[in-house]
Amino acid sequence: MSDSKSKNFANLGFEEKLWAAADKLRNNMDASEYKHVVLGLVFLKYISDSFEELHEKLKSDPLSDPEDKDEYLAENVFWVPEQARWSFLSQNAKSPEIGKLVDEAMVAIEKDNPSLKGVLPKEYARQTLDKQRLGELIDLIGTIGLGDRENI
Repeated sequence: MSDSKSKNFANLGFEEKLWAAADKLRNNMDASEYKHVVLGLVFLKYISDSFEELHEKLKSDPLSDPEDKDEYLAENVFWVPEQARWSFLSQNAKSPEIGKLVDEAMVAIEKDNPSLKGVLPKEYARQTLDKQRLGELIDLIGTIGLGDRENI
């Protein structure tokens, strides 16, 4: 990638990145389908970023346990199990099993957060969803900061 292209990519705004995310899937599925794929991942990234911000804060407090679900409930932050954290999914974005991993992440989040039960999409492992494009989409969404710290 040329220096000018990498500079342009680094300067993309939130809207442009969402558009680019939709473009990743546009050729393979209808808009009514890919919006759920993209929005599900954006939601997962948002709750993971919020979780990670509080996780870091709790790690620095000797009286807190960063792996105690109640610490997050007390702060109105969704608990994100380890296998559902964005960092885990990002590390496995190139795996042929990424669709299955995302589905399992959604199930785990719903299990630990009853208010989300039955609302998260869990169709990332379906055959019609190109796993290479899904991995690229995860990489792209990973460049968007969505936690509270990003919105200050």
